[in-house]
Amino acid sequence: MRDKYEVVIGLEIHAQLKTESKIFCSCSTRFGDEPNSNTCPVCLGLPGALPVLNRAVVEMSAHAALALNLTINQESIFSRKNYFYPDLPKGYQISQYDRPFSERGWVEIPTSERNESGHAIEWKMKRFRIHRLHIEEDAGKSLHEGMRESASKSYVDLNRSGVPLAEIVSEPDFRSSWEAYDYVQYLRRALQYTDVCDGNMEEGNLRCDANVSIMPRGAEKFGTKVELKNLNSFRFLQRALEYEIDRQIAAVESGERIIQETRLWNERDSKTYSMRSKEEAHDYRYFPEPDLPPLVVSETMIEHVRQSMPELPEARRRRLIEQYSLSPDDAAQLTDTRTMADFYEATARASANPKSAANWILNELVRELKNTGTDISASPVGAESLGAMIRKIDDQTISGKMAKDALIEMYKSGKSVDEVVSEMGGGQVSDEGAIREMARQVIASNPRQLEQYRSGKSTLLGFFVGQMMKASGGRANPQVVNRVIKEMLEGEGQQN
Repeated sequence: MRDKYEVVIGLEIHAQLKTESKIFCSCSTRFGDEPNSNTCPVCLGLPGALPVLNRAVVEMSAHAALALNLTINQESIFSRKNYFYPDLPKGYQISQYDRPFSERGWVEIPTSERNESGHAIEWKMKRFRIHRLHIEEDAGKSLHEGMRESASKSYVDLNRSGVPLAEIVSEPDFRSSWEAYDYVQYLRRALQYTDVCDGNMEEGNLRCDANVSIMPRGAEKFGTKVELKNLNSFRFLQRALEYEIDRQIAAVESGERIIQETRLWNERDSKTYSMRSKEEAHDYRYFPEPDLPPLVVSETMIEHVRQSMPELPEARRRRLIEQYSLSPDDAAQLTDTRTMADFYEATARASANPKSAANWILNELVRELKNTGTDISASPVGAESLGAMIRKIDDQTISGKMAKDALIEMYKSGKSVDEVVSEMGGGQVSDEGAIREMARQVIASNPRQLEQYRSGKSTLLGFFVGQMMKASGGRANPQVVNRVIKEMLEGEGQQN
């Protein structure tokens, strides 16, 4: 049925900027404080209180805009967006309308459809256009006891009122839920790389609205769009879009007319439900904010921001593939956060073995971090320590098995690899004479297995290697052990 229709999706991302104070006053933006404790006459909208623009908001918005290839307008205008909610004390939101902070941007990113298990089918590069990024203030937050539809009590927390937002509005370029998913994932990384937004969807500092419509394949005119509001996780976004696409197709196929409305996603029931009819721009009665002058941004300021921009995630992913010969999947994981990418490159330099560094981080270290709920920025094993351990593997001071045990102990204790290896009894034993003497003792202790091996049961080689490793406390060089024990089992060199 889907083959008959083309899906059209546009996205609006609301990103809370990481300023210490709000956009128009000095109240704290700290999350989790006592309700209504971070408020003042300005963010409460009391009579006579006047807004004053926070300069840090402009600088962070500029970083975000340049990260998304947007053109920053040298002059933009703040406007009043009028609507009435309990958590909007002024009865209007200070936002931007016809003259936004920045516009006409794009990102080019890898995207892929997924199979039923969620694994990517085939990655491809696709460019998505961004219509604008404008600056606005956040509203407060309504809290409801019980289910939203039948709440017995509702409360309003205005701590979030006046927190600065960058609203990023895409063009309707997405043709599947997974394209939207990959785009939002990338935007989150780009905002984190530029250090302008934490990107924590659970705390609400990154929120997503989606406009969804369908049209017969090959048609030129878009269908009636439905807005999905407040999608606060990547998985919810993807699942809500899938449901809404199927809902609209089923409705059209049965002869129904799609109405323009706002819908909410109910994760418990795995479906969307109607919230209200969708407002048009004129419903908000926009007009210029009389208490704020035009925002003027100089070319000097824009150039200063441009010079301070970090390497962005997609550019860094491509560079890691080329510079360190990493697989696309490994490079994608290692550039998921700027902290992870920095840690990897420091480890690659310290170890002089970039591929091994990637393997140890993505497998062994990440497992320990997950087990303890620790971010890599707080890893007890630093990049230099991990690099030193990898060097000891490469120069055969320790074996891979010893290194795994050493890493676990380094993680628990914070000790260096030298200290841990010393406590383990020293490094790897590679001296062939010592290994041959050990092999003679192991063979002499297992005459039955020796006879079976020489009768053709070659799989017993693994038994003898295991006995050798056990006798050496795991310290014997596995390569030397395999060669020597095989020679001696086959009757070669036993008298040496």
